[in-house]
Amino acid sequence: MLNALILGGFASGCGMRLLDPLLPMIAGDLKVEVASLSILIAAFALAYGTGQIITGPLGDKLGKIRVLTVALLLYGVLTMGGALVTGLPLLVALRAFCGLIGGAIIPLAMAWIGDTVPYAERQAVIGRLLTGMVGAQLLAGPIAGVLGEFFGWRAAFIACGGVALLAGLLLVKKQGPGLLRRESQGGSSGIGMAAWGRMLSRPAARRLMLAAAIDGFLLFGGAFPYLGSFLIQEFGLSAAGAGLVVAVFGLGSLTYTRLAKRLVSGFGELKMVLFGGATLALGLAALAIVPDWHLIILIQLVFGMAFFTFHGVLQARATEALPEARATSVAAFAMALFLGQSLGSVVFGQIMGFAGYRTAFAIAAVAMLALAIWTRASLRRPA
Repeated sequence: MLNALILGGFASGCGMRLLDPLLPMIAGDLKVEVASLSILIAAFALAYGTGQIITGPLGDKLGKIRVLTVALLLYGVLTMGGALVTGLPLLVALRAFCGLIGGAIIPLAMAWIGDTVPYAERQAVIGRLLTGMVGAQLLAGPIAGVLGEFFGWRAAFIACGGVALLAGLLLVKKQGPGLLRRESQGGSSGIGMAAWGRMLSRPAARRLMLAAAIDGFLLFGGAFPYLGSFLIQEFGLSAAGAGLVVAVFGLGSLTYTRLAKRLVSGFGELKMVLFGGATLALGLAALAIVPDWHLIILIQLVFGMAFFTFHGVLQARATEALPEARATSVAAFAMALFLGQSLGSVVFGQIMGFAGYRTAFAIAAVAMLALAIWTRASLRRPA
């Protein structure tokens, strides 16, 4: 089952990073400015985040794997539909629906791991799940860039949707008739929407959601989505070249997935949060002053390792924030993350439009360091 979920994570990750090297190309085809395409990122992230209100309790009630499988199939169809649009409004609507449906994939997979794997081993298993996401980080950018350059940006949407459909069909085959039977609750009580009240009543859970929201605001919304455009517009790289540089993030992430178990046992969560966050801040500061695009390759490698060192701790804590309704607790974490991203994409899009990429990266660097220090302190506080 885990291998099928890894492929599903790959499909989900491809959809998240699909636009990175394609924004200038889409802007040219649809005759809009690159900055105005921030709405595509915001629409996906906002729908991804708000959809968690429903998908979390739905997974607890109907079965995590069942809901995840249906979501993958729908996600594939909707992503492929993006290849048919001729205007920005329809593309925005489709990206919003993709975010709404796709938002069930990773959170429910993580919740299933939370139900079946002891906490001491959970971060390592989540690391294995993330190899799919990491593979997307590694391959989605260059593949989308190459497909866009040689066949047009629409081909990248078709390819991504096809992967999601394949993952969904493999899960259908894996489960067989069991797909129609409700899975064991595995610690989830099926309390439905009431789980949100329990989640929000816990101070530790609220602090975790706030950390996730700021994380999404600064990184998924602020820095990462615009790196491809930064490489193209500041250094003159092609879409394919920018995609390859962006993909180096995946190599660093892959290093984390291989070392996650040793990092947790050797350093502990508090040191991982501080080290990962401080390293991310240093990388963002480096982007603000980097004179040569070749140096960004190294920065991306460091980013990949540092991001998951920081973020992986938050993910593991999310699986334990509400054990009696794990799908809802992970959904709450994901909602906070992507609501932060949706706001960050708009805010940082405006900053980049008025003050440039480098100023935006510098602002993100200072804020990221503050987040790392605060998160470490908040994790030490009692629940």
